[in-house]
Amino acid sequence: YKPSMRPLSKGIPWERVLERLRLENPWWDPARADSAPYREFQPRAYRNALLRLLMTAGVRRAVVLMGPRRVGKTVLLHHVIARLLLRGAQPSDVCYVSVNHPLYTTMGIEDFLGAFQEVARPKADRTLYLILDEIQYLKNWEVHLKSFVDSYPNVKVIASGSAAAALRLKSIESGAGRFTEFLLPPLPFSEYLTLTRQGTLVRRDGMGRYECKDIAKLNAVFIDYLNFGGYPEMALIPAVRADPGRYIRSDIIDKVLLRDLPQLYGIEDIQELNSLFTRLAFNTGNVISLEAISKESGVAKNTIKRYIEYLEAAFLLKRVDRIDRSGKHFKRAWSFKIYLTNPSIWSALFTPVKDGDEAMGDLAETAVFAQWFHLGRTLYFANWLKGEVDLVLLNPKQTPSFAIEVKWSDRCVDDPAELVHVLAFAKDNKLPRAIVTTKTVRSSKEIGGVLLEFIPTSLYCYTVGRSIVRGAQAGPPFPDRAPYPG
Repeated sequence: YKPSMRPLSKGIPWERVLERLRLENPWWDPARADSAPYREFQPRAYRNALLRLLMTAGVRRAVVLMGPRRVGKTVLLHHVIARLLLRGAQPSDVCYVSVNHPLYTTMGIEDFLGAFQEVARPKADRTLYLILDEIQYLKNWEVHLKSFVDSYPNVKVIASGSAAAALRLKSIESGAGRFTEFLLPPLPFSEYLTLTRQGTLVRRDGMGRYECKDIAKLNAVFIDYLNFGGYPEMALIPAVRADPGRYIRSDIIDKVLLRDLPQLYGIEDIQELNSLFTRLAFNTGNVISLEAISKESGVAKNTIKRYIEYLEAAFLLKRVDRIDRSGKHFKRAWSFKIYLTNPSIWSALFTPVKDGDEAMGDLAETAVFAQWFHLGRTLYFANWLKGEVDLVLLNPKQTPSFAIEVKWSDRCVDDPAELVHVLAFAKDNKLPRAIVTTKTVRSSKEIGGVLLEFIPTSLYCYTVGRSIVRGAQAGPPFPDRAPYPG
């Protein structure tokens, strides 16, 4: 492809574009190869999984990298580039473009390819890699990218952007058969421990189970994770940890609520949306009634449902639907649970939590849910007239395959009265065992033919997050049931 050489906006000459592209791709110049960005950062655990998707031979698809704001998508792209170069790609095979730069305002994807070829001069028989960061700044990007994938089979593309809701909506609408979505989630607890150099707190025992000898220390780190653990910068930079409210509010939530969602969906009442999000965030881990919210706020139920769909598309929260005691769906789901995708959003919006705070139970449950964020399976909660089970996974036949009851207390271990609901659910659905998380106790006991596995919440979060990360590193499929502590 040869660039059109058409005039750029405000008369900016083409050579300026080429200079900018050279600056963004230091590996093209042997004298600057060691100045590649983010080399000092530890890679996210999902790097190899994304690299594997990109390098899959014979598949004509673009990879669309999605995820909440500030989870490290741009850093991950540069770490993928570094790995490509280590695995045999020539420097002239790889091009990174930050699409939101003002010099690129009038350019299209083929223009980027043309500039790439003009500067780097890759060989004609090589597989090329085009990395398009912040692609939402390119008008009608999804249409152009689909056409580009069809037209240039020797060019592998990753497209990424911080406007997650826009990427997800347009990827679904226009990318069928040509886009593969890849979700980079907030930090799971296991990755948080690794990044903060505390991974030695958990070890595998001789049976392959994860164990912790100092559960008090692990719980203290877990509470830090609830308050500061979802975003790499919060986990690693003291100045950000000192004021998480300002960081999350200005850099993440406000940009979603005030810019991304209104522009994409035409939302006019931003104050109404913001008020609803704050209310839902405060009630993370709790059952929400559309009827009650509608009456108290004066907002129509259908409007509330739309707002929740928008917030889900932006990866700020997740709706979990209700099933009954026998694992069956309800025909009309007017009540459901809401979980923040990342518990540290709660502490930033309100106040950081301490052990013993009233919110600890809900945030511990939110953290358990958050570990499953990248699994790609739908979780439910069971609720009936006199009982509830926190989290349930249905198998492909739509019958329950596991149940989890989340506690931030050890009282349940010696008080069967606190476990009657999960025991009843397990018996009714012929589940041989169920998981009950605790604060510090690890044990198991059989009650009425059901094996209850007790495990500290912090250790269970590590187990789930680590298992899913290992699955992502090794390749699909991810596990279709909960990682049991045994």
